[in-house]
Amino acid sequence: MLLPPTTDRRVKAADVVCVGETMAVLSPPDSRPLDEQPTLTMAIGGAESNVACGLAGLGHRVAWLSRLGDDPFARRILAELTARGVDVTGVETDPARPTGVYFKDPAPEGTRTHYYRGGSAATLMGPELTLLPVLRRARIVHLSGVAAALSESCAGLLEAILVDRALESEAGESAKSNESNESGELGELGESRGPIVSFDVNHRPALWRSGPADAAKNLLALARAADIVFVGRDEAEALWGTARPDDVAELLGPAPLVVVKDAEHGATSYAAGTRTFVPALPTQVVEPVGAGDAFAAGYLSAVLENRDERSRLRLGHVAASAALRTRDDVPRMPSRTETARWLALDDVGWAMAATG
Repeated sequence: MLLPPTTDRRVKAADVVCVGETMAVLSPPDSRPLDEQPTLTMAIGGAESNVACGLAGLGHRVAWLSRLGDDPFARRILAELTARGVDVTGVETDPARPTGVYFKDPAPEGTRTHYYRGGSAATLMGPELTLLPVLRRARIVHLSGVAAALSESCAGLLEAILVDRALESEAGESAKSNESNESGELGELGESRGPIVSFDVNHRPALWRSGPADAAKNLLALARAADIVFVGRDEAEALWGTARPDDVAELLGPAPLVVVKDAEHGATSYAAGTRTFVPALPTQVVEPVGAGDAFAAGYLSAVLENRDERSRLRLGHVAASAALRTRDDVPRMPSRTETARWLALDDVGWAMAATG
């Protein structure tokens, strides 16, 4: 049974509101597999809150909406997000259901994850969240395909925001009242009738108990309905059989802006008939988990600052590089001085940096 929305979840105005589940993350301190570890360290992780932390680290006002249990894991999550500058005022505590947990398991072929999130507090998120003023008045609302796989009510929330556009009814009011957007401009997306909705496909096969066909169908519908959609070339191939970025963009064509990430090769965006490719920066990879979320944070930061498409992709790569150099799901973002240096490079300078 879904709980009715509480009326006292007051959050200050935010540039971006990220919605989704965050869990406690238990990780080995080294590269040995989980079953050989005598101790584990605890951190936090969740696709949407990772993006929230990245955006806050880049200087934006960000809120995170979700549900947590009444337990030590929840208190750790709230404390860390608050310390990183994310507004958690709108998070609801559920005394009857737990906070989700997952474990990292290092292996030569890559880190595996083991989730313990079935029946968690976050699985009861639903369309009633669209009634919260902070969500309706944001400049950008960020979602991911992870939440779509958690429960029917979570899937209903994403459908309400993306497909039904439940946030559009207050668009005129939000444009007047949002102090963070005096110019009202967000590049070519500025004509949106409500908050710009960003969606990262973030396919997690283990969460889709209904099977790969259902995941492919549902994630395609959600991606096509977004204003900005992020997708990895490899996950697009696994989901829909589209191996080339151009084919992915054509498949998702109803979306105004499509960003296809191709790991260490680079990222390509498709907007208003224009194709833009920026190569990735060479990075010594410690662990890839969280790099996609960091890329989204960097890209959305540049969208908020009304930067051109090449700069958006560059800032995405700079943020992703920070994530790749740490075992943490949530890296410390580069300083304004560092990002300004990267963005100031001409194409030749960036290409030289990208080729090492």
